[in-house]
Amino acid sequence: MNTIFSIVSKVSFALLLAGTIVSCNQGAKTQSEPSKNDSNAISKESQGNNKDKIVYLNSDSLSEKYQYFKDIKSKLENKVKKAQADLQAKSAAFQREVADYQKNAATMSAADRQATEQKLARKQDELARLDQTASSSLAKDESEEFNNVYNKITEFLKKHASDNGYKLVLTYSKSNPTVLYADPSLEITNEVIKQLNEEYKSSNK
Repeated sequence: MNTIFSIVSKVSFALLLAGTIVSCNQGAKTQSEPSKNDSNAISKESQGNNKDKIVYLNSDSLSEKYQYFKDIKSKLENKVKKAQADLQAKSAAFQREVADYQKNAATMSAADRQATEQKLARKQDELARLDQTASSSLAKDESEEFNNVYNKITEFLKKHASDNGYKLVLTYSKSNPTVLYADPSLEITNEVIKQLNEEYKSSNK
């Protein structure tokens, strides 16, 4: 039978967010390009400000500290445990029936043996279907729940980036290092987590 024991553990929040690039500074897009005569007049201070409009956050820390994500993960893990317990109980009952049949088969008539074997075969097929159905249902729940988390974060980042004039918000993760190096001064992880948690707490009041 297929296993449903490790569905949640296979989820990588870093992979869910890795590669996300949010373009938010619409005002910058509408500004005209400087002419050749003006290009030499761009100050070093202005160049520094433009450079700082690309920031990043650590998705590993986000998955560890964002309460909404932690609650969703706990909810999914509880569903997996419940599905496991239900399937294990049914499997144990089936194994007892098989053991009883094996114990009594020698004293049964050919017709009774055939009928019992057919019944056991149907129960075995039913267990396999239950396992597959549970796995599919959990995978669907998992996908929907984590998409909700993803959407919540990206919607927040769009506004946060717009408010702060960021052109790009990149994600970084040790498991999927799309950003190999970034100046620590460009990281906005802690402020994002703080505001996301405040928003989540407020929404649950």
